[in-house]
Amino acid sequence: MFRTIGAALIAACTLAGTAQATPQAAKGERLWQQRCAECHAVDTDQTGPRHRGVFGRRAGSVPDYDYSRAVRKSGVYWDAASLDRWLTDPEKFIPGQNMDFKVRNKAERAALIAYLQTLTPAPHP
Repeated sequence: MFRTIGAALIAACTLAGTAQATPQAAKGERLWQQRCAECHAVDTDQTGPRHRGVFGRRAGSVPDYDYSRAVRKSGVYWDAASLDRWLTDPEKFIPGQNMDFKVRNKAERAALIAYLQTLTPAPHP
């Protein structure tokens, strides 16, 4: 009986963490799986750097990831506005970067950004 209750509590806590996701973020997660997961992972570096914790992170700052010089020197901090500019046209935003991918649709960019925001823990008070 206690194992069942414990399993239920673990499941509830896990769901509580994802319950904060809005329908837009859920759409963004689906888009991320379709368009981003080929080069990125949430928690590990792949062809592109990991995405967990991207909000508030300085561009080019994931340790041991081989960023272009342009991204490392950009001084950009990732937030909704900078991610929107990046996804619209990475080369226009940071000339000399290495990502060859654009999201032309504004609603899709917003959904992807909403999903990425769910991957960043809320700051502790």
